[in-house]
Amino acid sequence: MPKVAGQPRNAIAPSTWKLEDAKARFSELVRRAHDEGPQAVTVRGRRAVVVLDADEFERLAAPKPSLPLVEFLESLNMDGLDLTREPDFGREVDL
Repeated sequence: MPKVAGQPRNAIAPSTWKLEDAKARFSELVRRAHDEGPQAVTVRGRRAVVVLDADEFERLAAPKPSLPLVEFLESLNMDGLDLTREPDFGREVDL
């Protein structure tokens, strides 16, 4: 299943290999993961693992940049939000 031009590798459904075929043809499995995208390996008919190209793995595993808390809260644009509430004096308890 070749990579479609202009489409990210992960947009293509992975090719599927039985475990015994993946073990017997491991070099081909690795080459296809590099050239064509993710390769799924099944064990007893159920998908067990997916073999990815190292660059694709690094892209997916890279930490996502996050905003500092103040910038994040300011980006929510809650200027018109009314945050007032009734005063809470607790509850009466019989002792």
